[in-house]
Amino acid sequence: MKLTAQEEYRLRCLLRVAEAGESESLTIPEIGRAEALSIAYVAKLMRILRQGEFVKSVRGQTGGYTLARSPENIPVGEVLAVLGGRLFEPGFCDQFSGLKRLCTHSFDCSIRSLWRAVQSAVDSVLTGITLQDLLQKESDMKVRLQGQYR
Repeated sequence: MKLTAQEEYRLRCLLRVAEAGESESLTIPEIGRAEALSIAYVAKLMRILRQGEFVKSVRGQTGGYTLARSPENIPVGEVLAVLGGRLFEPGFCDQFSGLKRLCTHSFDCSIRSLWRAVQSAVDSVLTGITLQDLLQKESDMKVRLQGQYR
């Protein structure tokens, strides 16, 4: 599984909004400065986060972006699923059938079992981590993950 730069930046922008807290909103220029990204790029990223209902925007002089839900109610797995999709979707094999209408392995596929197991492991980690968890220091997060997923 490979995360794209856009998925990484979207998650970073979302985390930046979470760091601001519920009572404070951040503008696109503020997020751009904090993440060293262009205003146009941040606007694009934030639009997608708003469409995914992770942030809400407020217009006006005191406007900006705030989280649509509290950070402890936003699992990272949900964010990544909306932003970039999952590694393995049930219909995956329907898209790669080769020259025939159906894949020659449609009814007995050990590779499909592997992808399901990998997706299950990824889901297990990502659904157990929330934006609130990502607000802690890297060293604390590392300890948590090592203890939880050994």
